[in-house]
Amino acid sequence: MLYSDALNGLLMLSPSKLKAKGPRFMALFCVAIVSVIWGTTWIISKQAVREIPALEMAGIRQLIGGSLFLIYFKIKKYDLPEKKDLIPLLILSFLNFILSNGLSTWGVKFIPAGLAAIIGAIFPLWLVLIGLFISKQSPPKMAVGGVVIGFLGVCTIFYDHLTDFLEPNFRFGIILSLIATMSWALGTLYTKKHARSFNPYFGLGFQMFLSGSVLTAISYSDPKFVTLADISLMTWLSIFFLVIFGSIIGFMCFLYALKHLPAQQASVYAYINPLVALITGYFILGEKITTLILIGCGITILGVYLVNRSYLKK
Repeated sequence: MLYSDALNGLLMLSPSKLKAKGPRFMALFCVAIVSVIWGTTWIISKQAVREIPALEMAGIRQLIGGSLFLIYFKIKKYDLPEKKDLIPLLILSFLNFILSNGLSTWGVKFIPAGLAAIIGAIFPLWLVLIGLFISKQSPPKMAVGGVVIGFLGVCTIFYDHLTDFLEPNFRFGIILSLIATMSWALGTLYTKKHARSFNPYFGLGFQMFLSGSVLTAISYSDPKFVTLADISLMTWLSIFFLVIFGSIIGFMCFLYALKHLPAQQASVYAYINPLVALITGYFILGEKITTLILIGCGITILGVYLVNRSYLKK
């Protein structure tokens, strides 16, 4: 009932038989939505941080998104998370938003949006590696092979940027993005384990609101801090796009997918995000697309197929 409520707006845009196909089909449908939406958010974030500091932009986005979540579920009269849920919510807020979203938004200021999205594609590799240590069951061999092949595809795309490592800002952006990717993998596994104990969407609102408050407070110390009145209309439009599509619709679909699919399978969107980011970055920001990048994208898609097929067989 909870998921039907939260996805009602999306279902209104879909054929009437979509919902009848069952939760697994809906989960795969949600992965497809996340694959496209989160691919475009890299480009929009890159555009927004050109005017205002990255942590300030991330804080504003999360405060607005978190507030909308909390208001909606308060109106729907859902129960507030219990005291025992406070620690998981704080941990998820730190991993998923303060570190992952905050640092990835900061990182995209220094590196191309397409490359930032490609680094995000590494996180399924972290999922499998972390799973080897914390899970009693080994992941399917085909899944491991798919992740490795996907990673090789990412490396192929990355090859064109090797000379950029001579620039300190570029290296800093890469480091921020790598930390954000690792944090997202940890947050994904933690969500998979603990989201069943409380309303995940209501909890998501608390996470966003808490992290948005922290990031906004931190950004006040930045000498380049921009007052709300001085933010341009174009940047506000970018922020609202990130709130509605990236934060609300995107996370809603991602949590639904995590609820009904293995974490590694729900994460295959991370391989598709770079393709979307590269294409939109080419048309909107003028970022380059070379033959080597296209070859790397093809290898990455093969990795997606192998990961997906391995869990379908299982």
